Amino acid sequence: MKGMSEREYAAHAGMSRGAIQKARAASRLVVYGDGSINAAASDARRGEMTDRDQQRRSTGVDSDVSGTAGSLSYLKARTALTVYQAQERQLAIQKKKGLLIDRARAESLVFRLARQERDTWLTWPSRVAALMASNVVAEVEKQCGKPVVIDASIMQRVLETYVREHLTSIGELRVSLG
Repeated sequence: MKGMSEREYAAHAGMSRGAIQKARAASRLVVYGDGSINAAASDARRGEMTDRDQQRRSTGVDSDVSGTAGSLSYLKARTALTVYQAQERQLAIQKKKGLLIDRARAESLVFRLARQERDTWLTWPSRVAALMASNVVAEVEKQCGKPVVIDASIMQRVLETYVREHLTSIGELRVSLG
């Protein structure tokens, strides 16, 4: 046997035996007539046929193997592009699943809900003022034993004052979705 076996060459080249078999099938190795591998010639041929940047990416080595700073910046840009595309796909999937919502739509819904709540509270005193006045009159008459008169319009004005103060205080709360 003139050259090395696949196992010996794999150990020599720092590769797996499967990678050596693939390189052999792709004619990246120089093989003697008996099937053994010519190590020196195979190293040279693999060096000519193999993209150094591709090798570096697969092994995760961050040093400048190719010798040019341009290829390093290209790799960084390519990696950044790949990461961006993956994130974009992930967002599209989440949006399709309904896990993400449109920010402008969410803000408009929150605003509309807050306006409805405010309007409900602003009309509340006019709806309950007469009932509250009669309940207060009934309780006071029961306690004092004397007839009492409370005007519903006065009760309404008092309620409106306190409701507006309350709405002003909670209106200072700001919702931030960002």
